[in-house]
Amino acid sequence: MGFGKPSTEAFPLPSRSPISQEVRMSTPARNRLMRDFKRVQHDPPAGISGAPHDNDIMLWNAVIFGPEDSPWDGGTFKLTLQFKEDYPNRPPTVRFVSRMFHPNVYADGSICLDILQNQWSPIYDVAAILTSIQSLLCDPNPSSPANSEAARMFSENKREYNRRVRYVVEHSWSAD
Repeated sequence: MGFGKPSTEAFPLPSRSPISQEVRMSTPARNRLMRDFKRVQHDPPAGISGAPHDNDIMLWNAVIFGPEDSPWDGGTFKLTLQFKEDYPNRPPTVRFVSRMFHPNVYADGSICLDILQNQWSPIYDVAAILTSIQSLLCDPNPSSPANSEAARMFSENKREYNRRVRYVVEHSWSAD
């Protein structure tokens, strides 16, 4: 019996399912997302949390807590971030999973935010994206509305707008 190359029959190789290969695949986007994940874990900005979904570094679940001393205070808002292989050169697709009432959030949860569109830069990471969205909660842009009712109410009847926001906050902890 020689000590040559071991037979694959004696030492079966692990199966190479598309999912396991995808998890192991190293690309610039995946490497960057690992750095982003480490930063969010080791130095998390106040009021945000995020992590990859199961074994898919390209899909993240995140939570933003409503900023203190604002109508959003006490709320917890779930989001998903879907990255493509062109990240960080292109922004991820970010959506609220939680029901929202905000001038810059569409009915499907998509967010109208300049850094997720025409003002994107590769210097933005996951922490910067989530922090910007958290800031947007208190500082909406009603001139670029995704929700015209919320934009009108924010501009014309702040008291009613804040009442609607508090309703969203009260229900943000329940299952969606």
